[in-house]
Amino acid sequence: MSGKKIVVGISGGIAVYKTAELVRLLVKEGFYVRVAMTRNATQFVSPLTFEVLSGNKVIHDMFKQERNMEHILWAQDSDLIVIAPATANLIAKIAHGIADDFLTTMVLAATAGIIICPAMNTQMLMNPAVQDNLRILKERGLRIMEPGQGELACGAVGPGRLPEPEEIFEEIQDALAPNDLSGLRIMVTAGPTVEPIDPVRHITNRSSGKMGYAIAKMAKRRGASVILISGPVELQSPRGIKTFMVKTAEEMREKVLENYSDCDVVIKAAAVSDYRPAETSPQKIKKDKDQMILRLVKNPDILAELGRKKGQQILVGFAAETDELVANARKKLEKKGLDMIVANDVSRKDAGFGTDTNVARLIYRDGRIEDTGFLQKEQLADLILERIRDMIHERRAD
Repeated sequence: MSGKKIVVGISGGIAVYKTAELVRLLVKEGFYVRVAMTRNATQFVSPLTFEVLSGNKVIHDMFKQERNMEHILWAQDSDLIVIAPATANLIAKIAHGIADDFLTTMVLAATAGIIICPAMNTQMLMNPAVQDNLRILKERGLRIMEPGQGELACGAVGPGRLPEPEEIFEEIQDALAPNDLSGLRIMVTAGPTVEPIDPVRHITNRSSGKMGYAIAKMAKRRGASVILISGPVELQSPRGIKTFMVKTAEEMREKVLENYSDCDVVIKAAAVSDYRPAETSPQKIKKDKDQMILRLVKNPDILAELGRKKGQQILVGFAAETDELVANARKKLEKKGLDMIVANDVSRKDAGFGTDTNVARLIYRDGRIEDTGFLQKEQLADLILERIRDMIHERRAD
């Protein structure tokens, strides 16, 4: 999305200080950022702050534009307008077409999409007038972010906080992403499973869940309806995605089968434990012997079971290997009836478990192999989703 033009509109609320970090994030990712402030906003943070961060002149006075008609130029030569924070007053003006300064006049002339990030006292937010105005804007197609909950500057506790800059940044990326997976229902599994030995010990693996979470996030960004089924991970639940947390392989199997028939695509990125203890002790096993023999039994093979049930769904699996990568991945693809498998060499230090990067080979049912090269996991997630999209288009064309 580098090079996309973003206008950040700022109205007069205490949360203005958070917007500085948002502008920094946007510029860092290569967006071209212009900032428009209301006169009240300049009482909280100087325009100079945003000029330094954005690298562009900030406009906060309708009659001090550097060139004529910049309120029209910015409104119609931008890919997106983001207003953060949006006060109750500014929301009311936009809802009712009042244009009495540079920012509101620009919004009235806008052809770009608009994101509104409300921030105000809880009682102000819940006031019927404010709620009506937000409803009007939603009905007109503006994207309204839900305010965060917590302690507010006024001392109240409740909804009304400006979303964190990282959350607004993600909303911006969602708004600008291609909507090419709209209408698809995608299930993603992620993370490890854990198989208890006793109340304090278990068997698991090194999966961090990062790849599966990246796939779920990017699928949602591209318009899909996403279900994420995750084992125990130290990751924040993705915003706007229906997420089920499970622990054991059997729990994951149950939740996958419960939702499978409603999905068009299943992407099994979870590292499901192949074995579990034959018996689980209800009490902590004491260290009173020189040896402890642990007998293991096989867990259900969820992926193979889905392959047998598969109708028109697209089924994608992952193969984490340390040797004979392609040969082992091909066997798994054929044995389990997959449409595509993502093969990872997890012996590499820059790929596989726990890293933010990956190197993979995409192996298709027709025998094709695609080397992805070295990618960030979100980039690899996007590539996987693009290939799934292509498969769907090919099937519809047949």
